[in-house]
Amino acid sequence: MKILLVEDDKTIASGLEYSLQQDRFSTVLCYDVESAKNVLTEDIDQFALCLFDLSLPDGSGYELCRMVKDRRDIPVIFLTAIDDEVNVVMGLDMGADDYITKPFRIRELLSRIKSVLRRYHKSPQNQGIINLNQVRMNTLEGKVYKNGAEISLTALEYRLLLIFGNHIGQVLSRNQLLEQIWDVAGDFVNDNTLTVYIKRLREKLEDDPQHPTMIKTVRGLGYKVGD
Repeated sequence: MKILLVEDDKTIASGLEYSLQQDRFSTVLCYDVESAKNVLTEDIDQFALCLFDLSLPDGSGYELCRMVKDRRDIPVIFLTAIDDEVNVVMGLDMGADDYITKPFRIRELLSRIKSVLRRYHKSPQNQGIINLNQVRMNTLEGKVYKNGAEISLTALEYRLLLIFGNHIGQVLSRNQLLEQIWDVAGDFVNDNTLTVYIKRLREKLEDDPQHPTMIKTVRGLGYKVGD
């Protein structure tokens, strides 16, 4: 899972980034509001969670929280030295999922990140939704959207994408994919057909099918979606 970390203290930011990566999170690090807004505008869908310092050199973490919650229901945790009740309530009322006061213990932060992610993925409004970079699957409706626009997929393309969506971050071999498609579809799909369908998915869903960033080829092993 990828986390957007916005912290202007470079020493704290470096330590946090290292700890998150050691715990198998990938990170994008920004030091101010402007750069964070640029990252969010470019591709907000890549993030599973945001960590925002409250006091930043060119604004406030509140601005970023408002921007995130206006666009997507992504969990937000504030990191701040300001612990008075007014600021805590303001952050939570804005939609923040947690509020951690500095100084804090890294293990506590990691535990609370995982707790927020668990609650988020169990919440009713997110059931049936799978996010894959800029692509969103609504499994309750059987529909796929790219940047908000519905994409038409064949039944087999949809089933293949759903397999990837249910195994985010895992490398799937071609044999595993073939076996799962066979189990679901009940139709024979050979190795060449699988290649064709992955190519079609990339053409429909990737910004640059020749350099895929969603359905990645893992040389000698198979394919992977997500970090």
